[in-house]
Amino acid sequence: MKPGQEALEELLVLPDAEIERIVRALGDGGLLRFAGDWPAWSHAGQEEPGGDWRVWVMLAGRGFGKTRAGAEWVGQFAREHPGAAIALVAATADEARRVMIEGPSGLLAAARAGERSRMRWEPSLRRLRFASGAEAFVYSGAHPDALRGPQHHIAWCDELAKWEKPEESWTNLQLGLRCGERPRALVTTTPRPLKALVAILGEEGVVRTGGSTGKNPHLPGAFVSAMERQHRGTRLGRQELDGELIEDLEGALFSRELLAASRCLPPARELGGAVVIGVDPPASAGGTCGIVACGMGRDGIACVLGDDSEGGLSPEGWARKVAAAAERHGATKVVAEANNGGAMVEAVLKGAGLAVRLKLVHASEGKVARAAPVSALFESGKAKLAGRFPALEDELAGLRWAGDYQGPGRSPDRADAMVWAMTELMLGPARAEPRVRLL
Repeated sequence: MKPGQEALEELLVLPDAEIERIVRALGDGGLLRFAGDWPAWSHAGQEEPGGDWRVWVMLAGRGFGKTRAGAEWVGQFAREHPGAAIALVAATADEARRVMIEGPSGLLAAARAGERSRMRWEPSLRRLRFASGAEAFVYSGAHPDALRGPQHHIAWCDELAKWEKPEESWTNLQLGLRCGERPRALVTTTPRPLKALVAILGEEGVVRTGGSTGKNPHLPGAFVSAMERQHRGTRLGRQELDGELIEDLEGALFSRELLAASRCLPPARELGGAVVIGVDPPASAGGTCGIVACGMGRDGIACVLGDDSEGGLSPEGWARKVAAAAERHGATKVVAEANNGGAMVEAVLKGAGLAVRLKLVHASEGKVARAAPVSALFESGKAKLAGRFPALEDELAGLRWAGDYQGPGRSPDRADAMVWAMTELMLGPARAEPRVRLL
């Protein structure tokens, strides 16, 4: 145990009156120095590993202290490297600001005595200037192109398991991590069964630390006890409290094994059956529009042909994307969810030059309930994946029979679009379209 930690533990077991006397004796200056003594406050799993590592992944439960550890690591690097360029990447730019910079464990809160007044956060530029002159720049895991070009000395990636486009964002970040003698990245995240995270852990030069929620001695004991009573032994508890990386969710509608077994070669250009584009329009500006093409083969098996989903587009932008996908795949129909403004959805799609039949559908059940029959199609071999679709597959693997979603992003937009298309191809027309028999 480090000397600072020994002193802290000895202090915490003293009677309240004695602690108060010692605190008063320290005075303001002593308290500031004590509060800024990170080695004394840190616990196992938060400390920077030794050795010549390239990526440090801190997988830990909620409340472990990942954010504070990240802020301390970045802050110390900024003190020692006045001209450094640092990347701060979160699920969204807003989360980077609220958690990594302005949060109670963020960079501003972790600043040493005298540094805070000389630090400058410029939200319009998404830039934080440290007292030393080093600069940190904010990026979003939903917009990987912003990471294409900038160069950095180090990077702090927070909650990578929540990033909307983790693989592309991580790749672009790594390509720009080339300044200084030892470019490095720290990933602080609660684990989720995300392909990108598993791949990072398997790379060379990666070290892993972390631990459970209960390992943080500074959390209220009542909170830790309550969380353990509610979630101990469950898969959610193992992931969110113990910090375990569980690659396949318990009760997943689409297990990783099922998805792998359902993979087939892309079909010939002439499918011999209908091709449907499923569309899940974004519920808010800047959200992801799910756009997935599915086609029926001559053998009666439906295949996922393509995933053209994209976020951050205007209504006109995603409508053009749908029209282009329909033309490229030779679609016979577009099925679009109309819960969030059916008239608008129809108007923008027709305005984008959509030349095939449009069918608007309304969701009366939850996403998981709608996906269950489609999962059965994959189980029976009547539906397959014609290739690899990492982002779509991560979302499918996050859908659980229990009725919740634990995949990347806030909503399984790609998965929902695929479900609409598959339902129309395999389940919808036969039961929804009336037939007339001539006598």
